[in-house]
Amino acid sequence: MEYYLVKWKGWPDSTNTWEPLQNLKCPLLLQQFSNDKHNYLSQVKRGKAVTPKNNNKALKPALAEYIVKKAKQRIALQRWQDELNRRKNHKGMIFVENTVDLEGPPSDFFYINEYRPAPGISLVNEATFGCSCTDCFFEKCCPAEAGVLLAYNKNQQIKIPPGTPIYECNSRCQCGPDCPNRIVQKGTQYSLCIFRTSNGCGWGVKTLVKIKRMSFVMEYVGEVITSEEAERRGQLYDNKGITYLFDLDYESDEFTVDAARFGNVSHFVNHSCDPNLQVFNVFIDNLDTRLPRIALFSTRTINPGEELTFDYQMKGSGDISSDSIDHSPNKKRVRTVCKCGAVTCRGYLN
Repeated sequence: MEYYLVKWKGWPDSTNTWEPLQNLKCPLLLQQFSNDKHNYLSQVKRGKAVTPKNNNKALKPALAEYIVKKAKQRIALQRWQDELNRRKNHKGMIFVENTVDLEGPPSDFFYINEYRPAPGISLVNEATFGCSCTDCFFEKCCPAEAGVLLAYNKNQQIKIPPGTPIYECNSRCQCGPDCPNRIVQKGTQYSLCIFRTSNGCGWGVKTLVKIKRMSFVMEYVGEVITSEEAERRGQLYDNKGITYLFDLDYESDEFTVDAARFGNVSHFVNHSCDPNLQVFNVFIDNLDTRLPRIALFSTRTINPGEELTFDYQMKGSGDISSDSIDHSPNKKRVRTVCKCGAVTCRGYLN
């Protein structure tokens, strides 16, 4: 007869008991147990066969250890997923999935919904003027006041070329929440999944629903720091092979967004030299051209299950950045190898 060692919820390990199958009323846990066992044995069989004789008597210690670790990982990831959904302020749900390894939630990451200014940096999030339109599509609205075109069509898709700024209606505008010029400020509308990649790129993000082309997907948020501080952190990140710095260089290069410790789902979006997301500068309540918000829009139709990517060297102007965080000629830059696999891959992230 098969017996299972049961860890009882809310009780210490000292109260674990061996139970026959008929005593277990947890089909989902049993299925997960069976799947974890199968996955582990499949990995082992690539090296050497597991003899049925030993397998019938008891699980090998390494297999038992793997199943326990996988179960604990599953609990940790579920708790992290619940925390992310408590903290987010947008409509789309966030899911977490790891079917690749035993990596758990990141230990030094804090979810935020908007820019977090570093000490000494002030973000004025109150517009000085707003429109009084009854129909922002046909009247002289906020974009016209800024000397640019309205960014969206009636299907909420972006119609302006990369490099053109987006001016949305703000808190002083008399139009309501259903105004067609309020897209980015409503946040992510799609359910997304943070998942563990199988190509060595760590965590990634995939969509669980179809995303139409030219649609707003997410904002890139993080800690707003000075360019001098970004230069210092850039050296540290290069040595670790990570890239989370995004220069706010719409008009000047005074500030940088660092999403390494503070960020949203965009923190986990991987780079691609052939991406399906495009960067745009956005101004809503803060009209300081040194501090645009960074929005990511789809460049094409993205199907459910497809990974989301953007070009880490893409600037808000729509151009590819040719300079680096480190502007000192005396220091040799550590370059991070690109693993995107695109036909047009440039070979490096920086």
